[in-house]
Order: sequence, then structure tokens, then C-alpha cells
Amino acid sequence: MKELSLIDSVLDGRYEVSKLLGRGSYAEIYLAEDSLASPDSPHRRVVIKALNVFMHDDLDRDLERTLVENFQNEALALDRVRHPNIISRLGHGTAQDLNGVLFHFLVLEFLPGGDLAKFSRTNGIGFTQALRFIEQASAGLAHAHEKNVIHRDIKPQNLLLNGTHEIVKIADFGVARMSESDAPITRVGTNIYAPPEHSPMMSGTTGRLGFGELTPAADVYSLAKTSYVLLTSESPRFFANRPIEALPARVRDEPWADALRDVLRKATDDDPKKRYQSAGEFWTELAELAAFSSDTDSSALVRETAVHSRPQPVFSPGYSPLTPAKAEFDTDRELKLPKVIRDKRPGTGISVLDAPTPGEVQPKERAAEPAERLADAKRGRVETDAPELVRIREGRLLRNVVMTSLLVAFFAVGIYATYNYVLTRASFPSVYSLFGQREATALMNINLRSDASTGNPRIGLVPKGSRLRILSSDEHWYEVQIVEYGAPKADPEFADRGWISGKTRRGEDTIVFKSEE
Repeated sequence: MKELSLIDSVLDGRYEVSKLLGRGSYAEIYLAEDSLASPDSPHRRVVIKALNVFMHDDLDRDLERTLVENFQNEALALDRVRHPNIISRLGHGTAQDLNGVLFHFLVLEFLPGGDLAKFSRTNGIGFTQALRFIEQASAGLAHAHEKNVIHRDIKPQNLLLNGTHEIVKIADFGVARMSESDAPITRVGTNIYAPPEHSPMMSGTTGRLGFGELTPAADVYSLAKTSYVLLTSESPRFFANRPIEALPARVRDEPWADALRDVLRKATDDDPKKRYQSAGEFWTELAELAAFSSDTDSSALVRETAVHSRPQPVFSPGYSPLTPAKAEFDTDRELKLPKVIRDKRPGTGISVLDAPTPGEVQPKERAAEPAERLADAKRGRVETDAPELVRIREGRLLRNVVMTSLLVAFFAVGIYATYNYVLTRASFPSVYSLFGQREATALMNINLRSDASTGNPRIGLVPKGSRLRILSSDEHWYEVQIVEYGAPKADPEFADRGWISGKTRRGEDTIVFKSEE
């Protein structure tokens, strides 16, 4: 597995990546700070969701294109369903990590309260508070369904809380369906929450029913299983791939138990047509349970808000209905690993990375039109037996032979001169004088630290394209002097000398600059 290296990097000139939050099948989640946002902005801290097509060894061109298209579809889905109770996309981009690996990324709002699965385990949720969380999730889902988007992976882990634990937002639209077509339904979702229409454990039929289309009732099923968790504090594992027909023993004597069981039983029926047909309809039935709630519920949220018969959104600071620029990723671009050139000279302790820039990645080759064949042949792209083109190839071959001969002669002269120099001097120059003051070029924006640790404050920023002089090294840290800035200095107070971080991989250091030698 090839992991991206983003810690302590700066993306798009503004997002300072500080922490890895988690990894999925083909994406990595990082916490970052937006240096262009106000310190008081609710979006000062953001989440970077980075597509990593190299996480598995089974990558081929078709799979790569599919992963990029799915990643782009997630961004499009988030923009289409923008809602106070759905996580917001704030931006997107394409960049290189510290190893020069090209990747696409989304910028999402950060919700520090964690997910409802963890919150319910560690804090417990009062009955009315659970209803309010379910109402917000129902409001977000109802809006998504109005926009013809079906989430397909509703579960407590995908319902995130804000910092005050009062507002819920639906996250992870990575497998969302945005079409009402009768295309084959793929197996997605988490087994104990997924309906039989697309459960990973089902083959597409229950033995009694066939499913030719996907409807909002699929999300209603998953929301009902999630509601079981929030209202009973128990996992619905016993009811995986089948309807909820009973409640845990410890809540069966509650005054609302029978009514809750009936609502959940209908919402999780094997037949989608027998379920509630919308999230709003499901919530309307569930909201009637609020009459059984106790006034002793200690939640501040319960004291300040009421449960509504129709699901109502709850707004958080910083929410805007306006979407950022449309996320468009080049699905024909091959995100190939860069060629890595290791510096084998003794005493340097440095590995040099020759990485491509996004602009150097070539798009997928397309078929040449007849009018282009001559021009393509001159560039060596097509084969032909035409006499004129044969002469072109012969001329190119002759030039290549001449150039190769000149290079061989140049290196021979260099080796001979070095041999005479050694014989004459009878000693080598010191390693330090040769390599201790090497110059390099920054391949991306890099934080400059006061010492060899990310725990020390940032004292400057090395812009992409800056010329550096390497002064010393400490494990995978390098002390550098900025010789020439690649962009105007971001802050006049920034230092011109400090330490930058590399990343240890396979026992070697990979740093974010290339040698000028």
C-alpha cells in the first residue's frame, strides 16, 4: 500500500495539513487549517479528502478512471444536495504530495463533534435528544431525495456532530446514486444497515423479490436501523438483512416501545414498496413518539427546541447555500507514480526526487486523424512506409547516433580529467566541500520550522520553485537557507533559514526538493 505524504504540507497555497484522521478504501482524510480564513471563521479548520488510487496494488487504467469519476461524482452530489444538515464541500483541487505523487482532493467542512456511533457509546443519548438527531437526518435525506440523490450508506458513523453536539450533518456521499435509471444496482453499504436492494450480503434478491430500481425507501431502511441504535443504545446486528421485529429487553417496558417497534418494522420491510416511501413520511410517524418523552431529559438541545411533525433543518454558523466552483477532474489523466532518482553519493544522506508537475502529465492518447499523420510521424508517433517519412525517420536516427556519440565522448573526457586530477593532487577534496552546500529547488510549498520537529512553531514558508541551500540534516529533517524565493514572500517577518521535513519510506529519506547538480 502506497500512502500519501501530506503532513506539514501546504495545499493550494492555503491549506496547512496537520493530521491524518483516517483512511478508507481509496481515500485518505486529513485535518488542515485554512490560512486565508479568518481566525474566528467556523471554516478555519477544514477536512482534506484525498483520493489515493495507489493504496492497492490492483490499479489499472480502467480502475483509475472509475475511481476519479466516482470521486468527482461525490463532489457533484454534495453540491446538488447542499443543505444545513448535510456536510458542505468548500473547494477542490489537484496537487502533489511530499513524494511528488499526483492526487485529487476535496475540501470539506470540519465537524469536531465526531460521529453519532461514538457519541452514543461514550455519552449516551436521551430519548428526546435522539429524536432531534433523527429529525435533522430526516430533513437532510428528504432534501437529497428531492434532488434525486440516494445516499446508500446511512449509518451512525456517517452522521457527524458539530462542536456543541447539537447539530447533525450527513457525510460520505461516496457511493451515492444520482440517477433514476434502471441500471444494475451495485452492492454497497454496511451489512447491518443496508437494505436487501444493495446489501453486500445479498445477491440482488431475497428469494421472493427482485429489485429493478433504487428508490428513497432504501435510505429509509438504513435510517430506521440507525434510529434503532440511537433510541435503544443497541446495535441492530441481530436484524442484519431482515426487518426489525423486536426491541432490546431493557426498553420493552417503556411507554413508547410498542409504537417504536411498529414504525421500525414497517420501515425495514424486505419489500421496498411496503416501507415508508420518503424520509419525511418516516419522520412524521416517528415524531408521534415525542408525546411519550419525559420532561426530565437533561439535554440542552431538548430544552431549547421542539420536535416537529415534519422534519425541520437546523442551521449551523458558517452555512451557505452557495456552492464553490464546480469540481472537474481530468478522468483521462494518468496519476502515475513519479520516477524517483536516489542520490547514491556517500556522505549526503539525501534522496533526490524527480517528480512531475500537474502540467506535465499527459492526457490519454487519442486516435490521430488522417490530416495529422504526417505531423505525428515527424514526432515519431506513427509508422508508415511512405518514402518521405522513411527519410524523416532515418534523419532522426542519424541525429540520435551523433548525440549519443558526443555524450559518450563528453563523459570519457570527464573521467580522464578526474583521473589526472587525482593523480596530481594525490587526495580527494573533502565530502563536505563537494556536497555539504548543495543547492535544490522546492517542488511544493513547505513549512519552515525553527528546529527539526513539527512541534516547533512555523517561522516561515518555502514557496514552490524556491532555490534552497542545504546546510545540514538530522534524520529526515533538513536545515536549509532560502537563496531565491519562487513567489513573493508571504510575510515580511518570515525567516529565510530553518528546517523542513522529509518522510521516511522504505528506509530512505524522500524530501520535497530536487538537486541542482
